[in-house]
Amino acid sequence: MITATMIAFLATIAVSTAAPDKAAMEAKEKAAWQAFKDKNAADFKKVVAADFLGVYAEGISDMKKELDDMQKWDMKSFAISDYNAVASGADTMVSTYKVTVEGTYDGKDASGTYNAGSVWKMKKGAWQAIFHTNVKVETAAKPAG
Repeated sequence: MITATMIAFLATIAVSTAAPDKAAMEAKEKAAWQAFKDKNAADFKKVVAADFLGVYAEGISDMKKELDDMQKWDMKSFAISDYNAVASGADTMVSTYKVTVEGTYDGKDASGTYNAGSVWKMKKGAWQAIFHTNVKVETAAKPAG
């Protein structure tokens, strides 16, 4: 009985130490946003996988489209809040958060708060985003009265 308990305990420690902490994943998320904001494709590719996929209101995206869209953005600022990340095994993390963006896309105002989510995968010793989605938060009209 003690042997089984110790094995379970050690397995739990191994899994918990294999996945990065929430702050480390949030830093990766911010690095991806900062590289996008700065239109720095090289830094973006350090944290976003070559086989990346994205889903947005405007459509489905891959790395090529992300890099093309990067040039159409004039992002003044972004701020991440309500960040949460959970491990799915030792090599996959799923994150959710809100991001408030100020800027334009293709000359049109795209400022607002977006609900966002990413999937991160350990690839060749580094965490890389393999999936991302975000949707703009719609403010509902308040009823009269």
